[in-house]
Amino acid sequence: MAAGPVPDLLGPGLSVLFCGINPGLRSAELGLHFARPGNRFWKVLHQAGFTDRVLDPAEQAVLPSLGIGITNLVPRASAAADELTADELRAGATRLAALAAEWRPGCVAVLGVLAYRTAFRRPRAAVGRQPDGVGGVPLWLLPNPSGLQARYQLPEMVGLYGELRRAGGTPAG
Repeated sequence: MAAGPVPDLLGPGLSVLFCGINPGLRSAELGLHFARPGNRFWKVLHQAGFTDRVLDPAEQAVLPSLGIGITNLVPRASAAADELTADELRAGATRLAALAAEWRPGCVAVLGVLAYRTAFRRPRAAVGRQPDGVGGVPLWLLPNPSGLQARYQLPEMVGLYGELRRAGGTPAG
């Protein structure tokens, strides 16, 4: 199922569906998730124990076989997430609920605090497991791995993503 310029990575039996905010320009150009060289997603995924090595974005097709999926709240590419409108983010939350209900991953992890707060109308949401799920599955809020996001440093991000993995977002197999 395509989400615009970067196709969703989905499949049966996902342990976790990671949901980015929207594709960056480099990701849209290549048709790959988290493709900008400064993005820490692949490094965090490995260091948190989801993969046995740091994958290259071009290897993303292996993720569903590891129980990992990726989508975005908003399909439109932009240079920065702050270019998105509240309406786009809220429509993305609705779309994410439908994907979660259809594919039934073990959990959904939205990657981006401010985008999540707007999309889900939860202005005070904090990082971690959320009290309400999405599409009938548990929902987590994690920091955006973009290299443009300076608030969370790599060790802290690895710890937070690792908490999700230990809580049940462990890849199948």
